[in-house]
Amino acid sequence: MSEAIVCVKDFEKHAFNVLPRNALDYYRSGAGAEETLAHNRKAYSKYKIRPRCLRNVAKRDLSTTVLGEKVQIPIGISPTAMQRMAHPEGECANARAAQAMGTIFTLSTIATSSIEEVAQAAPYCTKWFQLYIYNDRNVTRRLVERAEKAGFKALVLTVDTPMFGLRLADIRNKFVLPPHLKFANFAGDKATGINQTESGSGLNNYVNRLFDQSLEWKDIKWLQSFTKLPIVVKGVLTAEDALIAADLGVQGILVSNHGARQVDGTPASIEALPEIVRAVGDRVEVYMDGGITDGTNVFKALALGARMVFFGRPALWGLAHSGEEGVKKILNILKTELDYAMAITGCATVRDIDHRMVVHESYYNKL
Repeated sequence: MSEAIVCVKDFEKHAFNVLPRNALDYYRSGAGAEETLAHNRKAYSKYKIRPRCLRNVAKRDLSTTVLGEKVQIPIGISPTAMQRMAHPEGECANARAAQAMGTIFTLSTIATSSIEEVAQAAPYCTKWFQLYIYNDRNVTRRLVERAEKAGFKALVLTVDTPMFGLRLADIRNKFVLPPHLKFANFAGDKATGINQTESGSGLNNYVNRLFDQSLEWKDIKWLQSFTKLPIVVKGVLTAEDALIAADLGVQGILVSNHGARQVDGTPASIEALPEIVRAVGDRVEVYMDGGITDGTNVFKALALGARMVFFGRPALWGLAHSGEEGVKKILNILKTELDYAMAITGCATVRDIDHRMVVHESYYNKL
């Protein structure tokens, strides 16, 4: 591995040079004019760190507890689809990296490695399963049953996708999954319907044909009726929806704008995080993903109330570089950057990172 690659953005640059155009455009793109895609990163600069001095940080502990499970770092891997386009071992390599680092890996419904393959590849990893609801509810129910049997610890229900956003690069490219790959959790059309398209994005056509656009909040109760797994809802950006989710008894809320891939013009995840934390308080664990590229991003999200952060694209860049080892390198980079940030700001543990340590830049305009 080249010593010149020392940060997440270096991995991203490498991936942009080596991935096939079809895969790269799918992974990197956002919805519409991609203003939110850029803003997801830029918004972190609007928040400033207020470091504390002369606090004993000789011994530091980056571990935390999420849904009752101890994880070694407050940085997990979000669900991203079709990871074997980035590396032949795809999701299995990603999960092994998370296992090695003692953190959470989230498997997508529309993965190119099956629930069972990932469970076998990383048996000791804390694994969550991301869930889309198909028109045929029995399909979804069987997925949940398989995830439970395979030892997955939580369900991550994506709630911001009655349909997929308009991603212009995928429309131009007539995006399809390469013919040697399939959606590995399925058979028949649900597995291979993504391999061809007559016009537009093959993924959008697949989703529009098979995903349930009639979902409502009451369907959380349907899911709770046949699973005992904790439910995390992913894609919440408002206090109103966060309160509905908390009232329904979900165990977690993942604040996310779906990597800016749904509708252009939404807030950055880091901007939406504070209002959701204020709304639900301690009733529900709150996590966040979106725009994470370095350890100070992680620090800011934790200070603003996230119990843990997740990232998707950086893991793909790691896979594109060197598979499992690349993802481990990404996680180690973010861990090291967070450790430095904690030490220099006077935080020996994750619990020491409190809301007074990060403020919006407007705070300084008032002084």
